[in-house]
Amino acid sequence: MVRKVIITCAVTGSIHTPSMSPYLPVTPQEISDAAIGAAEAGAAIIHLHARHPETGMPDQSIDAYENILSVIKQRTNAVLNITTGGSTLMSTEERLGPALHYKPEVASLNMGSMNFGLFPMLNRFKEFEYDWEEDYLRGSDDRVFKNTFKDIEMILTKCADNGTRFEIECYDIGHLYTCKHFVDRGLIEGPVFIQSVFGILGGIGQHPEDIMHMKRTADRLFGDNYRWSVLGAGAKQMQIAAQSIMLGGNVRVGLEDSLWLRRGELAETNAAQVSFAVQLVRDLGFEVATPDEARELLELKGNASVNF
Repeated sequence: MVRKVIITCAVTGSIHTPSMSPYLPVTPQEISDAAIGAAEAGAAIIHLHARHPETGMPDQSIDAYENILSVIKQRTNAVLNITTGGSTLMSTEERLGPALHYKPEVASLNMGSMNFGLFPMLNRFKEFEYDWEEDYLRGSDDRVFKNTFKDIEMILTKCADNGTRFEIECYDIGHLYTCKHFVDRGLIEGPVFIQSVFGILGGIGQHPEDIMHMKRTADRLFGDNYRWSVLGAGAKQMQIAAQSIMLGGNVRVGLEDSLWLRRGELAETNAAQVSFAVQLVRDLGFEVATPDEARELLELKGNASVNF
């Protein structure tokens, strides 16, 4: 049987700011349309952030997600994944709010506190439409994304009764060991959905050996009790995706992770990146998982049990 590859699309995120690309979704309608387009192109899972519709600033209020979630659910069968990462400017409680309220099939969960350096993007981007953008990027040299052991335990415990599973975001090797700690305590159940993140300043790099090291360590810690996916930040997004596919993994694309379709060419839609990934999967001899196949592979509760 040909292996099925799960494609996740993260359509807007909180890393890039609106002035970096005219194609970055900002308003609820833009985010919903981007998610629907990505699902139609082949993404089984949609990873969601919300933004303030007038400024594009990250917005983790419960109200910000209401119209986004309902519209996507009505028009697709995709698995909807709500971030608990939000942005580095938010408290843990604020970041958790939407996932706790809406009870999605999947929520993201960063496995540790870390430096999260966005300031190098100021070398490329010099002009900004909104006052908050430059300060947001420049100030990242003195901000830490906070997810302590206590924070992670609180998020896992509060979501336990909702049946939400987690996209376990691992930005470095130590995050895999943190995940194993919570698996051993029974707070994370298998199959564990590991999303390895490569290329954020403050986390692991993007050399092929970095990808291999992450995969070997995850294999040793979790055996056959996990599903592996990768995202490559920036220009090496698709190179890292190809390596993951060949190593038996899954992939994440989307304008949260990279604004580019190929070198020097901005992605005009999230769907364009998904289509690129779909072709990559097929060219390498595999098949793209449908949303229901992804639900089976990850043992999700199904979209009838969400609160939207």
